[in-house]
Amino acid sequence: MIKDNNNQIKKLEISIKNLNRQRFFKIYSSFISIIFVSFLKGLASGLGWVLGATILVSILTFALSQIEFIPILGEWVSKLISEIKKFDR
Repeated sequence: MIKDNNNQIKKLEISIKNLNRQRFFKIYSSFISIIFVSFLKGLASGLGWVLGATILVSILTFALSQIEFIPILGEWVSKLISEIKKFDR
């Protein structure tokens, strides 16, 4: 029974050593690396938001320009497109 417990303790010790060697724990071992990784995450997130919003607005603008022939929405869409063109200047 004692040998079995000793073997389990040694296996647990080996597992903990292997876990401490993982990259995650190396990255988050110092305050400066945490700040740097958080900064990079923020940049990537912000870039994703901007690209996503740009693509969404482009698709919506294209879709609105295609429905100009509908009588009810046509005038409103024409005004919207002219406002967008004024903004591009």
